[in-house]
Amino acid sequence: MASLSEVPVSPVGLDRFRPILGDGYSLIEQAIGRAHEILAGRVVWHINSTARGGGVAEMLQTLLTYARGAGVDVRWMTIGGNEEFFHVTKRIHNNLHGSRGDGGELGDAERKIYEDALADEAAELAQLVQPGDIVYLHDPQPAGMVAAARERGAACVWRCHVGTDVPNELSRRAWAFLTPYVAEADALVFSRREFAWDGLDPDRLWIVAPSIDAFSAKNQEMEPDVVRAILATIGLGPTHDSAMPVFERQDGTPDRVDRRAEIDQDSVIPPKAALVSQVSRWDRLKDPLGVLECFAAHVRNPDAHLLLAGPAVADVADDPEGAEVLGEVRTARARIPEALRARTHLVCLPMTDVEENAAMVNAIQRRSQVVLQKSLAEGFGLTVAEAMWKSRPVVATRVGGIQDQIVDGESGVLVADPTDLEAVAAAIDGLLADPERAEAMGVAARERVREDFLGTRHLVQYMTLIDRMINKQAAAPAA
Repeated sequence: MASLSEVPVSPVGLDRFRPILGDGYSLIEQAIGRAHEILAGRVVWHINSTARGGGVAEMLQTLLTYARGAGVDVRWMTIGGNEEFFHVTKRIHNNLHGSRGDGGELGDAERKIYEDALADEAAELAQLVQPGDIVYLHDPQPAGMVAAARERGAACVWRCHVGTDVPNELSRRAWAFLTPYVAEADALVFSRREFAWDGLDPDRLWIVAPSIDAFSAKNQEMEPDVVRAILATIGLGPTHDSAMPVFERQDGTPDRVDRRAEIDQDSVIPPKAALVSQVSRWDRLKDPLGVLECFAAHVRNPDAHLLLAGPAVADVADDPEGAEVLGEVRTARARIPEALRARTHLVCLPMTDVEENAAMVNAIQRRSQVVLQKSLAEGFGLTVAEAMWKSRPVVATRVGGIQDQIVDGESGVLVADPTDLEAVAAAIDGLLADPERAEAMGVAARERVREDFLGTRHLVQYMTLIDRMINKQAAAPAA
């Protein structure tokens, strides 16, 4: 069984946010000062299932660099696991969304698979963690390690990034599986109030919405010529020689996009085509099949092209269903009429270098006239905030954390029923037909992200949580 693996975390200063936040930067300075007071000599551990692929890894890649830049000894570890373990945790993930997933059980046999896979890593964590440390465990995969962290005298946070607005039998089944592991955590953090489970101690519940980093390779400013150069490099756009496909890494060093993507397309995207894109994992809950059907059957704009982009499935170790979903989408694309198929593009972006991958996504979203997120269920949907930060109008479904980001009709368009393909198509066609409205919506979207969904707000909330946990521990009577 694989052991815990450490992901390198380099420090990045927070001063770069001063021009964006203005007077609001004073809250960051206060949080940094408090961190120096109470975290000296303590380590803040973050543990999840993968260092690349998905929103959790993406947030940790940036949040932790800023925490280290603020002088916090923060460390990032990923767990191993075998194929059986990841099938069980994917089932839990789907059930937490209220979805059947593969339809398998969550009984005694699955509990044994889960516990056996984590046993060695829980023991290893107990050797690393010291009394007074802070341990964050992200999502179902490492949830079974709460007891090991607390037995060492660490304060333990279980951070659940997924959930459903309307619980059903499946979501409650997942709760029942996970509750014995997480109930004793010192804090239980959810992305939305609606995601918090029945029966958990309300005094330990925290609501912290996810966030994006304005300066990451995925969200940094990018000139149109650079956008075109990156798309040409990865194989989506025509040859472009007037600029280099460059981006800036998190540490401030320059780099270049060199890798090609794995693409299913009849030809490259024409320079003047109206591009509608969705970027997400190859996951049934993101409904790429529904997006393809929506475009092929209901979008009327004859100049529109659809781009479905996701990670190279072999590079996402904790999602065993990705290759199967991608295969289904490829089969569906092959069946649509040739003229429509010529306006569709399926893209698997390489994950060998996560920042290069992020620059590719940045270019795709900036090339898009409309960004789509037609999820059937969603924890938060970071791609929505990312597109909004780039001043792109987003058409999305009113599920999960997406509805916390978009103000319908002002900073995007929300469709109430994820299965209403005609309504989604009408929203897309409406924005493509009215560029002025689309532009105004994009401007409002960027401001909404600036106010509520940047990583600085996230860091301040986490610092407040840690402060209260430490104070509570200090006030507790000795055992």
